[in-house]
Amino acid sequence: MYINGEWLKTDKVFEVNNPATGETVDTVYFVGEEETNAAIQAAKDAFPEWSALPAEQRGSYLTKIAVKLGEKKEEMAQIITMEMGKTIHHARQEVGSTIAFFQWYAEEARRIYGDVIPPSIPNKRIQAIRQPIGVVAAITPWNFPLSMAARKLGPALATGCTVILRPSREAPLSSVALFKIIDEVGLPKGVANLVIGQSGPIVNTIMNSNVVKKVSFTGSTEVGKILIEQSAKTVKRVSMELGGHAPFIVFDDADIDLAVSGLIVSKFGSNGQQCICPNRIYVQENIYEEFAEKLKEKVQAIKVGNGLDEQNGMGPLIYGEAIDKVQEQVDDAVLLGACVLNGGKRLTGDAYANGHFYPPTVLADVTDEMLITREETFGPVIPLIKFKSEEEVIERANAIEYGLASYFYTKDLSRKYRVSEQLEYGMVGVNDAIPFAVQVPFGGVKESGMGREGGKYGMDDYLDIKMISVQI
Repeated sequence: MYINGEWLKTDKVFEVNNPATGETVDTVYFVGEEETNAAIQAAKDAFPEWSALPAEQRGSYLTKIAVKLGEKKEEMAQIITMEMGKTIHHARQEVGSTIAFFQWYAEEARRIYGDVIPPSIPNKRIQAIRQPIGVVAAITPWNFPLSMAARKLGPALATGCTVILRPSREAPLSSVALFKIIDEVGLPKGVANLVIGQSGPIVNTIMNSNVVKKVSFTGSTEVGKILIEQSAKTVKRVSMELGGHAPFIVFDDADIDLAVSGLIVSKFGSNGQQCICPNRIYVQENIYEEFAEKLKEKVQAIKVGNGLDEQNGMGPLIYGEAIDKVQEQVDDAVLLGACVLNGGKRLTGDAYANGHFYPPTVLADVTDEMLITREETFGPVIPLIKFKSEEEVIERANAIEYGLASYFYTKDLSRKYRVSEQLEYGMVGVNDAIPFAVQVPFGGVKESGMGREGGKYGMDDYLDIKMISVQI
């Protein structure tokens, strides 16, 4: 843990294991309520001075962090791969996006504008200014352990907030490496603090604190709902990036090769363990067979293994329970009539003996009655579903409580706008399976969350608006 500018130890040590080999990568110190309270106090004490710094000075610290990350890009990528399993190619991309987040918010810090508001009477002058909300807690998941931290730390620090980061215990090592950089660049004591451990003692302490003014959480909808309930006790502001169950729609006028390539990149980028992964693949019936055949051919060429091997296109799942969930959905689909075109069973043999490996799997003839169309998979399975008409597929795509990401492929210009506006999702990729970037808003609707991260929109939840009226 890193609290008030110091690295501290406890008597509780936790091993972080490589999901590809089962080997211990490193150990971290676990903390509890006492240490979490110390981190909150440190952030409280640091807030007045940090928030009073000119924006350019706050931004300069973020720039230094981005530069150091660039110098250690390969080291950081290898840490990510060893702690959570994604391929080294995708880990490098994650480090690149992490650098981009810090650099973007380093520049955006100086653009926190207010307004001069015309008064109703001549002897008044009215302003609206934006000020940092205060102490912020950021809770991040294991699937993007470094970039998720940057997407929260960047805007929080840029606006003048101080932060307590609680990363996932499954993949905390990249956060430790990031805080070594934060320490190295000389960020003032208490401005950013790191606590690792069981969620109960840490998160309950954060949620019960009157000092913590905002919580930014990325994780499951189930946990997000609990945090929203807990936030009511102290009327905390919350931003939630929760679960997803993304539809991926391929119309019969689409570029089939482009759609197949996009689906593979989006689905298998982190071994299927992304909340934005395509989970329900709707293909119009008259191109269904052609699409399925081309997809099967591409998927069969994907090599699975240790993510550190440059030749592999997919790594392991994070832990054994993840494979159990995937297998449950596949077995249910097959029992109800789905056909396995590729994969469908856990990988075995000497090369996979100590890891959590599941092959890229394609299921055909999937129907809405199957579990896989109703629950988020979080694994490398592509279920292919036939549809007839545009109206039908929009209704089916929207008939779920999630509303994070969605995708569709078409060459029809009118349809591009029509379907984009009708899909009940916070993000839509049109002929684009990776529509995400540091400068755009990221977030969902319905039970996929509230608030936005990324771009100028990512600053809003860390700022309060204050009205100042002066009678002259």
